Amino acid sequence: MSNHRGVCNGCLLSLVASVSVGFGSNLVKQELTLAQSPVNKEAMPAAGYAYASLVRKTSVQSALVTKSKAKREQTLISEVRQLNSIERPLSGTSYVLKANRVKNFIVQISQATTDVVSVTDVKVNNTDKGIDLILVTPNSDKLSVSGKTEGNSYIVNIPNAQLQLANGESFQQSKPVAGIERITVANADANTLRVTVVGEKGAPAVELFDSQSEGLVFGVTPAVSTVQQPTPTPKQQPPIELQVIGEAEGSYNVPDATTATKTPTPLLDIPQSIQVVPRQSWEAQGAVNAIDALRSVGVIQAFNSPSNGDVFTIRGFQTTNILHNGLKDYVGGATTGQTQLNDIEQIEVLRGPASVLYGQGNPGGTINFITKQPLSEPYFAASMTVGSYSLYQPTLDISGPLNSDKTLLYRLNVSYFNTESFVDFFNSQRYLIAPVVSWQIDPNTKVTFETEFRYQHQFPRTGLPAVGTVLSNPNGKIPLSLNTLDVNAKNDTSSVLLGYNFEHRFNDNWYWVNAFKVRFVGFLRDSANSVPILLNDRTLRRSEQTDIGGPGVDNEYALDNHVTGKFKIGGLQNELVAGFDLYRELNIFNRTMSQIGSIDVFNPVYGQPIGAVTSRLNQKTINDDIGLYVQDLVTLAPNLKLVLGGRGDFVQSSVTNFINSSLNNTQPDQAFSPRVGLVYQPIQPISLYASYSQSFSQNIGTTFGGSLFKPSTGTQYEVGVKGDFLSGRLSSTLALYQLTLSNVLTPDPNRPTTTFQIQTGEQRSRGIELNVTGEILPGWNVIASYAYTDAQVTKDSNLSTIGNRLPNVPFNSASLWTTYTFSKSSLQGLGFGLGLFYVGQRQGDLNNAFSVPSYLRTDAAVYYQRDHLGIALNFKNLFNVQYFTPRTIQLVYPEDPFTVQGTVSWKF
Repeated sequence: MSNHRGVCNGCLLSLVASVSVGFGSNLVKQELTLAQSPVNKEAMPAAGYAYASLVRKTSVQSALVTKSKAKREQTLISEVRQLNSIERPLSGTSYVLKANRVKNFIVQISQATTDVVSVTDVKVNNTDKGIDLILVTPNSDKLSVSGKTEGNSYIVNIPNAQLQLANGESFQQSKPVAGIERITVANADANTLRVTVVGEKGAPAVELFDSQSEGLVFGVTPAVSTVQQPTPTPKQQPPIELQVIGEAEGSYNVPDATTATKTPTPLLDIPQSIQVVPRQSWEAQGAVNAIDALRSVGVIQAFNSPSNGDVFTIRGFQTTNILHNGLKDYVGGATTGQTQLNDIEQIEVLRGPASVLYGQGNPGGTINFITKQPLSEPYFAASMTVGSYSLYQPTLDISGPLNSDKTLLYRLNVSYFNTESFVDFFNSQRYLIAPVVSWQIDPNTKVTFETEFRYQHQFPRTGLPAVGTVLSNPNGKIPLSLNTLDVNAKNDTSSVLLGYNFEHRFNDNWYWVNAFKVRFVGFLRDSANSVPILLNDRTLRRSEQTDIGGPGVDNEYALDNHVTGKFKIGGLQNELVAGFDLYRELNIFNRTMSQIGSIDVFNPVYGQPIGAVTSRLNQKTINDDIGLYVQDLVTLAPNLKLVLGGRGDFVQSSVTNFINSSLNNTQPDQAFSPRVGLVYQPIQPISLYASYSQSFSQNIGTTFGGSLFKPSTGTQYEVGVKGDFLSGRLSSTLALYQLTLSNVLTPDPNRPTTTFQIQTGEQRSRGIELNVTGEILPGWNVIASYAYTDAQVTKDSNLSTIGNRLPNVPFNSASLWTTYTFSKSSLQGLGFGLGLFYVGQRQGDLNNAFSVPSYLRTDAAVYYQRDHLGIALNFKNLFNVQYFTPRTIQLVYPEDPFTVQGTVSWKF
């Protein structure tokens, strides 16, 4: 099963010596594996770039010393000679580990040397198991290594080495042997060498050797070959293997993603635009919420208020399609406030419809928050952030094993966030506690249990009138600090998530995933709604909205059950995903609307009495969705892949009105969502792709004649090109798309004085997108995007709106976040960051009654990281640019002015 990125368990480097010894005229190969012996684990330092531990080796050949293949099968040598008593090899590719070299690996591997070792050449030799990757250096005894698995990739960091080839470039080789997609050796920064081995069907097995004559040698075995190796007989003593655990830091480039296919798939093989936003990028930006983290990939926040949840605009359409580790989390995203990032490892942004795998949702895109997972070695990280407007945020992240054999692991993330604002008497407090426990039941079975507790207590915001902010007002400019609510307003939300993820591998080709989560949400609102019309250009009418009889409830249940299998039909390789999912949302609230005095936006008077109740709504809504889906990734040729998928959904919405039973309603619907995509690689680092996909979302209600509304349907055509450059360090996607949303509800033109609607509306978005992520030079990272979006109304019952632009969608938007970190001399660990974020002019509403001006925001950062200590300063909106986000008809949100925040962190 795949591990989430950033999780270091499963990073195994085997320590094996192959010794060629001459016996007279015969040359016999003897394989030597370190026998079990007492090792002082406390002598293994935890500091430096890697953690080392000794674990039993069970999946590789364990014969000790033999003289022939037949004798290997029959004879067990119970005693192994000391390494320093073995004769040196004669020649060839046999390798010797001296006794002092072994001691260096076992006792000192986690200590980083201060001398940078030069690697002058890289060689690849075929072996009977796969390949030997040789880093040529005369000083291999000074190298320490740190390894991890990411999807189909095995990544090794060597923190005190540099690649210095004659041509001055990095090393890359594609398909050196069957089962290995690509090998890359490149400088991660000025003091770290990175080795990346990408497998075709899974992460390869990597064994570490040492050659006195050549350097450091990695024995690489493709994933498809590991099952062919014999397991130890009961009589044999399983050898000991050196396990190196570490986290790859620095680079923004992530080679694959799971959101588009439900399996770890290289980005080059996905026929749809998808961006992976790594934790390192938003930590460097000093992000405190999801929009901070996603701004660098061109995602625009809709209704950007700290009171609201994660509602974004992607490809012209608002989306609340939020996933939590691949499971629907629509309530968690839209209801519980903005996502806290302390327990998030990375964010995947899939653009366009995704109903084929996740059921009904908005067509613009889907955002998947992938959480941090337990580590197999002790880990501790703590930080404290303070900043403008009384911002302070302490965080804690700890992880490690719970038992001696490391089959039971845990991780705990805790954070507290408090801030005020430039808005009068605004305050926000957020709490997060997120424990996770994983249990490796056996080598093929794993279950992970997770919980998450969120609590948000804050003052709500409703925005300011457009007249007096982005539009002229004869009375002057409305103060941006104005709060149109009263001092006792509140918006409190609590959320408890419980879930598990069960994975079982039947063999190398088939595995099963069963995942479930439930989120219990309670919310309490007590605030005034603004009617977006200014009387006499200064008086704002209001109404009081209050939850009575206790907090409202918005609970969410999600279950996914699928199998993944790899097989051949007619000589074509297939990767099949088939399964079903269940989803339920239960919403209950009892709310009143009351009269409250208007407020003068130029001379506000607070504390006005609340008048009589004007309306009350007390109801329960249940939304159910059952989906059956299948997807097949077919390899038509080594450089040509086809993705086929389809899903059938059966949805039902039931409304129970506790005040007026005549308003009770049940509405069932069903929909089929297809997807087809083609990926062609003319050369290994370039992919050309084309795709067609659909989405749907249920429309609740009936026409004047009583007919149920049909679901809205999103249809997208997309073509694009993806590329990996600079030896795989930098990736990019250029996409061209057309996305059409049909069956949009519009007012009934025959009944203009009623609220009845008809389904004649259509909205279309066309655009071009460019995204770039990765490492330009060692230590220089970048994540950038550009989008041209032409989103407009193409059909409507109101002919005057046809051709209008969709609200909050600029024609042009662009973003850039880049950092550079020094890695040598007295500047080592010092880094700088720069962010430029441009959003063009946007329409404020669907009638295009007013527009919000464009803006260019500049962010900057300076930081220092040395050993365990990190210090950072972040400057947001450096030039104090005044900009707005439209909320609804005639209302806008003013955004934050210039702010500063500082962070001190400690990790080990």
